[in-house]
Amino acid sequence: MSVTDYLSIQLYTLRSMEDLDRILDTVAQAGYRYVETVGSHLDDVASVRSKLDSRGLKASSSHVSMAALREKPDAIVDACRTLDITDLYMPAVPPEQRDMEADGWRSLGRELGRLAERFKRDGIRLGYHNHHWELKSKDGNKTALELIFEEAEGSPLAWQVDVAWLVRGNADPREWMKRHRSRITAAHVKDIAPAGQNEDQDGWTDVGSGVLEWRNLWRSCREAGAKWMVVEHDKPANPAHTARVSFDFLRSIEE
Repeated sequence: MSVTDYLSIQLYTLRSMEDLDRILDTVAQAGYRYVETVGSHLDDVASVRSKLDSRGLKASSSHVSMAALREKPDAIVDACRTLDITDLYMPAVPPEQRDMEADGWRSLGRELGRLAERFKRDGIRLGYHNHHWELKSKDGNKTALELIFEEAEGSPLAWQVDVAWLVRGNADPREWMKRHRSRITAAHVKDIAPAGQNEDQDGWTDVGSGVLEWRNLWRSCREAGAKWMVVEHDKPANPAHTARVSFDFLRSIEE
């Protein structure tokens, strides 16, 4: 099996290019076979499927907002079927909720657990995607992310582990993946620039050119259960370049 069989790219990375046709042309030309869509793509899913098919691309998975999960679960299921997606991830809570107290995170965990049960009935795995703000302690030494997982205990809620955000939250990604490996179904593959560099890109950089040891981290993610490895850069200066050089670095990895 080749690395490219489970390597995807989050289309959020290329959002500044605006036009979806241009975005998909770019990722196809870079060599990707899979893309991770964003929630808005599920609103015009027939068109998105046609655009993917015409370029030989497939959707690995999608991000979808909490509001959409709550308000239109049936429409989301239909969209997933159109794209042949079985993996969904709630990417983030709104900015005003990111400093919630412990009870807010517990409530979120319970609701995500219930939603994961609901989507499981339709053959779809719902997961949570972390940032660094969930690594703040909210109940003694328990972080917000731990509270989410505790309250979702017994449910099929999955985890899309964003390794770089764990590092930015001063956490050891390998230790976290070991503790919660039963939930891991995907990983976001992004890199952190050396200190003082790429400040115009919020300190992110192309995969393979930063401080994270992705050859080893890749193996750790796969061994922890990540089915999909999804390239992402939150604020690239040149999205096409980021897509291409990240792909070129990652395809050289041998498991």
